[in-house]
Parts: sequence; C-alpha cells; structure tokens
Amino acid sequence: MPREAEPSINERAFILQALQENIRLDGRSLEAYRELNISFGEEYGVADVQLGKTRVLTRISSSITAPYPDRKFDGVFTITTELSPIASPAFEVGRPSDLETHLIRTLETTLRRSSALSTESLCLLAGTAVWSLRADVHILDHDGNLIDCACLATLAALRHYRIPDTSVSGGELTVYSVDERDPVPLALLHHPLCVTLNYFEGGEKVVVDAARVEEQCAEGEVVVGANPQGEVCLMQKGGGGEVDAVVLLRCVDLAVAKVRELGKVVDQALVEDAKRRDKGGMSRELQAENAR
Repeated sequence: MPREAEPSINERAFILQALQENIRLDGRSLEAYRELNISFGEEYGVADVQLGKTRVLTRISSSITAPYPDRKFDGVFTITTELSPIASPAFEVGRPSDLETHLIRTLETTLRRSSALSTESLCLLAGTAVWSLRADVHILDHDGNLIDCACLATLAALRHYRIPDTSVSGGELTVYSVDERDPVPLALLHHPLCVTLNYFEGGEKVVVDAARVEEQCAEGEVVVGANPQGEVCLMQKGGGGEVDAVVLLRCVDLAVAKVRELGKVVDQALVEDAKRRDKGGMSRELQAENAR
C-alpha cells in the first residue's frame, strides 16, 4: 500500500516551534479557516466545496424503493465515500483506508443518526414505496481537514437538492416530472456541521482547520459535530495524546462558534445560487402553481 510522504525532522521542529509562537505556515491565526468556496452544479444536489487546497464534491440522487420491514414509514438515506488516488497518492481504488472508515462513520453520525433529514418525509406509500436518498461524496483533493470539507459539501448538497413532487390518489402513486410540477426541497430538521480541532502540547495549543502537514505533526484531534443552535451531535477524540477535560469543553465552545460561521457561508451560497437560477422571477410563479 502506498505511503504518504511525512514531514522531515526539521520541518516538524519548525512547525512546532512556530505554533509555540502562535504562528502558522500560511499566516492564519490558530482559530481561522482557510479560504472557503462553495459552488453548485446545474443539477440540483451537486455541491463542490473547496477549503484551501482540499476539495470535495457531493452529489445527491434519489430513487423509489421498498422500505425496510421494521421501518415501514421511513425512507432510506445512505452516504457513500470515494477516496481516489487523484486526491492523494496514499489512497487506493477498491481498498478502504482507516481514514475512509473514519470519514464515513463521522458523516453518518453527524448527518444521518442525528436525524438532520426527516426520513418520515420520504415515505410515499406506507410499507410499499419510499424515497431512497443517496449522497455520493467524492474526494477530489486532500490537503487536510477532510471531515469538515466533506460534511460541508454533503449538507450543502442536501439543502440544495430538490426531490420530484408526488401525489397519492386511490392508492396510486404519481411522480411528477419537472415540466409538470416544480420539485420540492428536502425536509431538513436542523443543519449540523463538523469542526475538527488538532491539539499540540497536551492541548495548550489548539488549531482549527489544520493543513495536512499540521495534522501529521499534531498529537491528536477532536471532532465536534453541532448545529447553529448549539446542540452537539458528535464529539470524538482521535490520536494517543492526553488532553484535559477543560480543553475539550473549550474545543466544543469554539466548534459551535465556527459552525455558526460556516452555516452563514452555506446560507449565502444557496441564496446566490437561487438568484442565478431565478431567471425573470419565475420561481415565485412556479411555487404558486404548485400551491394551486
């Protein structure tokens, strides 16, 4: 299995010495994110997120399927990830790495198990037909903080996606095309995001949005999943370094503040995309037509 190049002894010593003086290689403060760009495709549910040099593309797709026997009133929501060699030479096709396993579990806990998406709203005919929603997360470039970038891309894609409108009459299900009815947004109950904090010197120094070289020099990481309302969905610690409980509480407070900032960036990107798509102010007319 290919191995990723690690920083040399001199590079590691330089980075650690700079962090002691609150200096990072790219000039950011310890609590600052890299430049964040969010763009959407022509189709609904395609989100491209660039966080510094890290880039993730998420695509949402849907199909009609039978529900699980023990959950007849709930739709299906699955998340899949793809870490290809184009993102990093350490990734191999068809051979899941520990990072991929960690990534998929974190996304599932933050977005699926926290009930961010109302699966009951995906039910079409109880026990017979439900929507099966799938989020395909493609890692295009990896330069650190993959979890935050992937979570941003997945949530943005979910908020951007529009599902075909349906109706039930006499036990018969009708799915309307885009020409017949305007598709409808998903029922999202809250908007959780992940914030990864890497710590050094036993938690004396905590860094937000670490680049890949900083991750390699860190003693460990703390991943916090939360929504803008301050509700924590996930908190997990990786790495072998010890960290005090007070530091963990400080990480949670910092993460919640960052989630609110990131949420505003996603909101703004969605507003700009809606303006781009609303040619001639037709969206209001289509929504009124659906209501009638």
